[in-house]
Amino acid sequence: MKYYNDLLTLGCFTREEVTALTGNYSTSGTLLNSYLQKGYVQKIKRNLYVAINLADNEPVVGKFRIAGKLTETSYVSHHAAFEYYGCANQVSYQVEVSSKTPFTPFDFNGNTYTYFASRINDGVITRPDGVRVTDTERTVLDGIHDFEKVMGLEELLRCLALLPSVNENKLLEYLTVYNKQVLYQKAGYILRHFQSEFNLSEAFFTECAARIGKSTRYLTTDENGIYNKEWRLIVPESLMRLTAKGAEEDGDL
Repeated sequence: MKYYNDLLTLGCFTREEVTALTGNYSTSGTLLNSYLQKGYVQKIKRNLYVAINLADNEPVVGKFRIAGKLTETSYVSHHAAFEYYGCANQVSYQVEVSSKTPFTPFDFNGNTYTYFASRINDGVITRPDGVRVTDTERTVLDGIHDFEKVMGLEELLRCLALLPSVNENKLLEYLTVYNKQVLYQKAGYILRHFQSEFNLSEAFFTECAARIGKSTRYLTTDENGIYNKEWRLIVPESLMRLTAKGAEEDGDL
C-alpha cells in the first residue's frame, strides 16, 4: 500500500498521474493492476481510476469530481450543475458533462455520464472542492437552451426558483458569446418571470429584446400555446402554472 495514501489524495486519476508518483510507466501499470485486484482502486473508464475508501468500499470522490476528470476540458453542466449548487428539484442519476472532446456515455457507480458539446468557453470555474462546473449564470443559460434535452421546462423553472441570485452582467456577457437570437428570446421570456427574485434591471430585458430579430419561434416543441408579443415566442398559456401545479402535487401549496 505504498502509494495508496497518495492515490486517496488524488481521488480520481489517470495512469499518467500514477506514473508521476512511481517515476516509471511500467511500474504504474503493475501498481494499478495490483490495486485493482485488491479493491484499492476502481476503473471508471479507459485510463481513468478512482481510489476506494476501504472503510465502506465506496469511491473517495463523488460524481461531480469524476465528471471534471473525464477529459482535459470536461466540466459539470446543465441539470447536474443545478444539482451541484443545491438547486435541483428532482434527484437525477444522469450527470451532464460538457467537454471540447467527445466521449461515449457510460455508467459508473449508479450514474450515467452524458456528453454535451462545449458551446462556449466562458463561465467555467473550479470550486474549492476541486469540482469544475459552470457558474450560476452559465448554468442558467445552458439550462434554458437545452431544457427539452435534459430536464423539461417544469424542472428548469423549479431549479431557477431555488437559485438565490444571478449576475445580469454575466448573463449578458455569456448571451453575447452564445450569439443566438432564439436564446435571447427564451432567456428574456423565462427570466422576466424571475425579474424581482433575481433583481434584474429593465435594461437587461431591453438589451435582450434588441437582439431577438424578427422571427417567431416556439419556446418548446409543443406547438400549442399563445403568442407572446414581447419575445415573439409561442409559449405555454401560463408558464408559472407548471411550478404551481407541481407544488400542489407535492403538498407545498
